[in-house]
Amino acid sequence: MPLSVKLNENNRPTAWGIGLGGSYTSLNNKNFTDDMVSEIMNLQVGLYHLRPLNDKWSMRASAGVAVLAPSADLSKIRFKHVLGSGGIIFIRHLKPNLSIGGGVAINSSLGYPMIFPAVYLNWELDGKFDMNVELVEGLDVSAGYSFNDWFKLSYALEMNGQAALLEKDGKDVIFSHQYIVTGFRPEIKVGKTGLSMTAMAGLNLFRPASYSDRTLKGVFAADNDYYFAVSPYVSLGIKYNFGK
Repeated sequence: MPLSVKLNENNRPTAWGIGLGGSYTSLNNKNFTDDMVSEIMNLQVGLYHLRPLNDKWSMRASAGVAVLAPSADLSKIRFKHVLGSGGIIFIRHLKPNLSIGGGVAINSSLGYPMIFPAVYLNWELDGKFDMNVELVEGLDVSAGYSFNDWFKLSYALEMNGQAALLEKDGKDVIFSHQYIVTGFRPEIKVGKTGLSMTAMAGLNLFRPASYSDRTLKGVFAADNDYYFAVSPYVSLGIKYNFGK
């Protein structure tokens, strides 16, 4: 949600904004003999800043806090479930529709601040037929066709996941759940309001889950402990373009 936006002569924004997010995941763990996390609640709030540095470069910075809990019971939330994060990425505008970038991200997932590399990619091809590749927070790839001003149909591939911080066998661990989904994504624009109704129907192709110790060695040594089978996938959503 942008708090302020100002465009320069190249139509690139200097913007301040706030990001809010949340998800609840229930992992109906049938046929698993081991003890596995059955629900995950993730809540995030953060501040971001975007500004052009010159004709070819922009900078994107963010800082925030998240709750990564193995339960939706707010009374069970403890400080060990809280994660701080931040980062800065320098973005190179190669073409009007292609930008790549890199930088650093910092978070406390290991129990102390740790720096990780960060990658940014955004490529768009506009027109009746459009393509979009975005690697910012997860991966989103889509190819779509606009039948008219209010209806577009895309085929998309998304990769994302959730995580929970908890204690297991006397040690602090991270439980992570990833997924790759693909399918058709219709989008209907509601007049000129900037509001769109969107959905996706397809398959959940790959869903591993694993525990890893909250140490640098544990993160790189982590293996996928569990796998969920391919399953149908359906989602519904609402989008609002604040530029309208």
